[in-house]
Amino acid sequence: MLTLAGIAKRFGTRTLFAEVAFTILRGDRFGLVGANGTGKTTLFRIILGEDSADEGTLTWQRGSTVGHLAQENAPAGDETILQIAMGPVATPAKIPKQQPGVEPHEDYTLEPRAKQILAGLGFREGDHDRPARAFSGGWMMRAHLARLLVQSPDLLMLDEPTNHLDLETLQWFQDHLARYPGAVLMISHDRAFLNALCTGVLELRRERLWRWNGNYDDFIRQREAHEAQQLSAWKNQQREVAHLQRFIDRFGAKASLASRAKSKEKQIAHILAAAIDAPEAEIARLHFRFPQPPRSGLRVVRLADVTQAYGGQVVYRGLHFTAERGQRIVLVGPNGAGKSTLLKILAGVVPIEAGTRELGHNVRAGYFSQNRLDVLNPGHTVLAEAMELRVHNPNLTEQTARTLLGAFLFRKDDVHKKIAILSGGEKSRLALAKLLLAPPNLLLMDEPSTHLDIPSTDALIAALDAYEGTLIFISHDVYFIRAIANRVLHIDAGRLTPYHGDYDYYLDKSRAGDARAALVSGGGRPASAHRQSGLTPAPASESAVPRAGPKTREQRRAEARVRAAKSVGLKHLRSRVAALEQEIGELEARQGELTAQLESAATYAEPGKPVALNRELSGVVDRLHAATAEWEEKAGELETLGKT
Repeated sequence: MLTLAGIAKRFGTRTLFAEVAFTILRGDRFGLVGANGTGKTTLFRIILGEDSADEGTLTWQRGSTVGHLAQENAPAGDETILQIAMGPVATPAKIPKQQPGVEPHEDYTLEPRAKQILAGLGFREGDHDRPARAFSGGWMMRAHLARLLVQSPDLLMLDEPTNHLDLETLQWFQDHLARYPGAVLMISHDRAFLNALCTGVLELRRERLWRWNGNYDDFIRQREAHEAQQLSAWKNQQREVAHLQRFIDRFGAKASLASRAKSKEKQIAHILAAAIDAPEAEIARLHFRFPQPPRSGLRVVRLADVTQAYGGQVVYRGLHFTAERGQRIVLVGPNGAGKSTLLKILAGVVPIEAGTRELGHNVRAGYFSQNRLDVLNPGHTVLAEAMELRVHNPNLTEQTARTLLGAFLFRKDDVHKKIAILSGGEKSRLALAKLLLAPPNLLLMDEPSTHLDIPSTDALIAALDAYEGTLIFISHDVYFIRAIANRVLHIDAGRLTPYHGDYDYYLDKSRAGDARAALVSGGGRPASAHRQSGLTPAPASESAVPRAGPKTREQRRAEARVRAAKSVGLKHLRSRVAALEQEIGELEARQGELTAQLESAATYAEPGKPVALNRELSGVVDRLHAATAEWEEKAGELETLGKT
């Protein structure tokens, strides 16, 4: 489909990359990775025909089409969301002197396909005819992504496509790309996304492009092995050169050994002509730890009967929530469910309309906003913004601030940059640095890894892993969530559902719940909130069964024998299913009671009670999981037996 050979790009005397060569075939899934400034976006622009290479050739298969999702899209206008999704057909690749035309044609599947993809990306049917200008930048990115998926070009080029997707939408998008018929080339800092999709990784490093097979984790293992081999070979080469040089230095001036010294000089020249590259010096990366904050009380923050609305839209009504010291809670749920609103309420950055917000003993909250400018002053310099924190840390000196800013890659004159001109990654690093200059013991973070490259995200994970305060955060980065969270709070339509376990525990429980709901919708057990007795699926009505001709006496006797043989089995299964349904109902009710008690402040006034409740809750959850699995098995058997 596409072949690059000997591609080079220079800016003045600086070579960005050279001898770039690779081929993309239909079905390939490549991740393009590399440190900031290595040329990923420039290589994208060359492939798209928006920039030219200084050397090399780029060859497209005739008739190939390409679609590109940029990080920034054109301003929204009067077009509707559906009109954007049904935009022009995929453009032909820019092939010099042989660009084919695109003949207009009417596609009757276009609109239903567009609506299906919009739904997958989180749009409601009522959004289709709304003007694009009514949506935020994140939703506009989704609309443009929908347009590309509807077009289904031969090559899909994506620049940070997961930045504005919630977890549910991200999973849908990931599954869609796994089935995508064309090729995909993506720039992404989302390790889990790259691991799930990539068949290969293209790495820009040291002015070259390296191709690695497999996903991102495979790439890391292969590169580490390669670097270890390179280091060993380089050390051996250096030892050999040093050995030869010592002979030359010692005996080169002696006439009797001069010819041998000359020979060894030629050996050195020969070795250096095919020299192994020296191991790469460590790239400038984040290395930091959160200074341990003052210890807080057991209850860190509490919301009681909180109501919050924006205009006529009520986000929360009668909300109750409590977080305790040392918890690491991730907020999950669809976009628009109220995750960021809850984080802002907890941070105290928005006034609540009703109810109370109480911080616990010795608690100071620190808020890390998804919109970094919410916590940064664009008119300040980097250094001035840091020095603002003397209000919380009177001992903060300019030298201390400069030292810490240096650890976040703001070095020398970088500290005098205006915040307004910083990149997204630089703003993220500065917001993190501010948290360290006056460390809070309650961290509230909204998408903290957005705009951070993978090594910087790893540094943040390591720092948060050692952090002894309380953390409540929102993230769409599954790798980040799995590394940090020990609690999950699912939010949907203002309703909070706590999961007292990590992200995999939440997935296990929510999938089990979805399976039960699917059985309910298909005629199985009703949801616990609407439980009824007599849950065996009813037989089909007589009107739905085709009528047969008259039966003989022998046929009727044979059917009677079959019914008698099934009777005992059916009776036993019905009894067991009914017992399990009753037990599940009781367990779910007890789970709700225990969770409510653990969220109540009164519980923690009684020594030992929280431990006992947690222990009981763990047992209830384990038994609920086992009972639900058995119910699904027995209900399936009952349904099968009832049909035979």
